[in-house]
Amino acid sequence: MQELDAVFYIIILIISVILHEISHGYVAEMFGDPTARNAGRLTLNPIKHLDPFGSVILPFIMIVAKTGFVFGWAKPVPYNPNNLRNKRWGTLAIASAGIFANLLIAVLFALGMRILTHYGIANEHAISLIGTIVFLNILLAVFNLVPIPPLDGSKILFSLLPARFHAIEAALERYGFILLIVFLVFIWQYFAPAIFFIFTWLTGIL
Repeated sequence: MQELDAVFYIIILIISVILHEISHGYVAEMFGDPTARNAGRLTLNPIKHLDPFGSVILPFIMIVAKTGFVFGWAKPVPYNPNNLRNKRWGTLAIASAGIFANLLIAVLFALGMRILTHYGIANEHAISLIGTIVFLNILLAVFNLVPIPPLDGSKILFSLLPARFHAIEAALERYGFILLIVFLVFIWQYFAPAIFFIFTWLTGIL
C-alpha cells in the first residue's frame, strides 16, 4: 500500500507542477511573449513537461525515505523577458501565475471537500484523495514563494525592488542551488505549521 500511495502522490504532484508551469506560459503570452507556445509547452501532455529526476525520481525517494516533506518540479516553461510589453510587471505576473494556479486548485478542491463532508456523500478514500490534492498545492504555492532562485519568490521579490538590487539577484542566482539546499535542510521545517494552518483553514479538517 505504501508503494501505491507513493505512486498516487507523485501523479498528483506531476499534474500540479505541470499546471503551475503552463500558467507561467499563458501569462507570458498575455504580456506579449509567445516563447512557450512556440516551444510547444502550452499543453497538458506530460511528456512535454516532465523532468525525470525532479518530477519522478526525487519525489519517490523522498516519500520512501519518509523525509517529512516532498517536493519536485517540471521543466521550466521558457519565456523571453525582452518580448514582454512591460518587463517589470510582466516578470512579476509570470512569476506569480504558477503560485496562484496552485492556490486556485487548493481552494477549489477544498471547497469540494467541504461540500462532500457536509452532506456526507464521500467515503474516506475520496476525502483522502481530495485532501492530498489540496495539501500538495498549498505546499507548492508556499514553497515557490521562498525568495531563493530559481523559485518564483525570488523573481517576485526582485521585480518589486528597485533596479539597484539586481546585482544582489545575480549573486543569489549563482549560489541559488546551494542556498536552496541549506534552506530545505535547516529552515523548511519551520514552514510546515503554516502549510497545515492553511490546509485546516481551507478544508475545515484538523
